Amino acid sequence: MSKATVLVIDDEEEIRENIERLLASEGYNCRTLGDPTRFRQVRTEVNPDVLITDLRMPGADGMTILAAARADDPTLPVILITGFASLSSAVEAMQEGAFDYLAKPFTAEQLFAAVDRAARHRGLIVENQELKAQISHERFGTVAGSSAAFSRILDQVRRVAPTDANVLLTGESGTGKEIIARLLHDRSHRSKALFMPVDCAALPDGLMESELFGHERGAFTGAITRRQGLFKEADGGTIFLDEIGEMSMPMQSKLLRALEQREVRPVGGSSLVDFNVRVVAATNVDLESAVADGAFREDLYYRLNVVQLRLPPLRERRDDLPVLSSLFLKEAASAAGREVPMITPEAWSLLERYPWPGNIRELRNVMHRMVALDADGHIRMSDLPSQLRRGDVRARSNGNGAGHLPLDYNQAKEEATYRFMLDYLDQLLDAHDGNVSQAARTAGVSRRTLHRWLAEYREGNGSTHVAE
Repeated sequence: MSKATVLVIDDEEEIRENIERLLASEGYNCRTLGDPTRFRQVRTEVNPDVLITDLRMPGADGMTILAAARADDPTLPVILITGFASLSSAVEAMQEGAFDYLAKPFTAEQLFAAVDRAARHRGLIVENQELKAQISHERFGTVAGSSAAFSRILDQVRRVAPTDANVLLTGESGTGKEIIARLLHDRSHRSKALFMPVDCAALPDGLMESELFGHERGAFTGAITRRQGLFKEADGGTIFLDEIGEMSMPMQSKLLRALEQREVRPVGGSSLVDFNVRVVAATNVDLESAVADGAFREDLYYRLNVVQLRLPPLRERRDDLPVLSSLFLKEAASAAGREVPMITPEAWSLLERYPWPGNIRELRNVMHRMVALDADGHIRMSDLPSQLRRGDVRARSNGNGAGHLPLDYNQAKEEATYRFMLDYLDQLLDAHDGNVSQAARTAGVSRRTLHRWLAEYREGNGSTHVAE
């Protein structure tokens, strides 16, 4: 939540201003309050995503503010700050429901880490609430798609969702693996608890272990309080391990033990913490090949792969293209406060022929782009992104789709340019054994320009390896 709203309560003006300045530099919307007795009035006006309050203040102390916040909105994460830190006050605060506890003076990094974690936690709760309100039988069964390929997936989801079996979602990037993971959660007996997504590719080992399993006070620099991990936060719910194939071997071993024992050991801790979650993992890589190559643990693979659902790419469910396009157009138009534009037959013909390598994610982005650039309520072929038009030229130049669309002057010019640039770049790189730096010097352009040309004209065309 890069634009989360944070309410800061402290009777010292300098403290309030410093925190506001730091958080504003990170993109947060920050409001401050010097009189804690006005908390409830200001909270209603501000509707914060995160609350930071001093522990000792005249009129109402931090524990009183914490109790009021919990009574008004139990989902609002509260971070207590104090210059009179003690273990007993930290324990009491956490027992009463505080999200985190910072001792003054704290560093900017400690503040950012605490607020970011609190904002993400709040975002997950809000997202889960909104998802439950939005998902209906119609969306689950019809709006998302009715093709044979996708209907099979939905049928499998309906059957496996009520169970506690671990599920492995496979398929290309952009096929909607997180959406299916959320549907599995929503249709399970765990739907009232949290759905907790984790991007395994984005977290280094040290941080991932702390995020998943938690840590004890003093486990590392900045760990001033004990914190439970995501496995415990999602207790009773579902944890979604996205890009599981990117997890390192040492972390795989720790995850395997946790799943087998149903308990984790927080970083720096000596005792074990049990948990009860369902695990849904996802990957766009071939884990069987990774196992054969020694890059992924075989025992973890079988632990995760109790039920495997392969999500079909969009090119295998073209019957869903009209309903998905309509869904995303309406979504974008509603967000922009505009009328839903019409797609001309010529443009639709190109959309149908395009292979959609980015799958549903690419389709959604294209529809949103079309709404943002719409000038007269019509989407024409010339309005479509260049990669779609290049893809059509590429398909016709390979003999696919020939005769579907006669070339006008601009299309003929575009095809000729494409073919020339493709041949030129192939010859240029071949002459320099794929070395981009040498090729750029020969072409008389910068490496950046040559990289742009390569991305524009050779992407997805079986290009050979290039070296810097």
